[in-house]
Amino acid sequence: MTDIGNKAIMAENLRYYIQLSKKTQKEICKDLNFKEMTFSDWVNAKTYPRIDKIEKMAQYFGIEKSDLIEKRKRTASTTTSILIPVLGRIVAGEPIDAITDIIDYEEITPRMAQKGKHFALVVKGNSMEPTLREGDVVIVRQQSEVENGEIAIVLVNGNEATVKEVKEAPAGITLIGHNVAVYTPHFYTREQIESLPIAILGKVVELRRKF
Repeated sequence: MTDIGNKAIMAENLRYYIQLSKKTQKEICKDLNFKEMTFSDWVNAKTYPRIDKIEKMAQYFGIEKSDLIEKRKRTASTTTSILIPVLGRIVAGEPIDAITDIIDYEEITPRMAQKGKHFALVVKGNSMEPTLREGDVVIVRQQSEVENGEIAIVLVNGNEATVKEVKEAPAGITLIGHNVAVYTPHFYTREQIESLPIAILGKVVELRRKF
């Protein structure tokens, strides 16, 4: 059975060469004059590129078309990590798996991956300084609850997700920014948690900082 037209194989190979290139999807799309949404669909195995696009990508990565089309056996060094998407933003009403605003990929170990679904998110703003800085990438394990004092990705009032330390009590939840000069602790009652709503999307398990 031929691998041509197999969206999953194409996506796996494409993610691999994106990783090797050390470039973001946005940079690649700019270089090749591709639409970011279209490229994202290829990377996420939603659609399959035309042959002219495959040729263009192969030339860009310095590989053969078959390297993108056919299933490849990776060496041990390339199979010891798993790629997860770095999301530009998370908004209400959009499941994590459906988000197409992917700006890069990060690697996690198979052992980490066994603990649950993961994604990465770019930190915006300085409310968590000095712990987290704007532009940092945090690795997040998807879960709806965290322990007191843990840092989580929280969706507040249906707006874009934020990164905050979480403390829960019988009366409600407090979101704490480590930079109190710009973000004072915000307490929300149980009623507000339901009505706004407020939802924990995942626990921050690792920080990736580029210098």
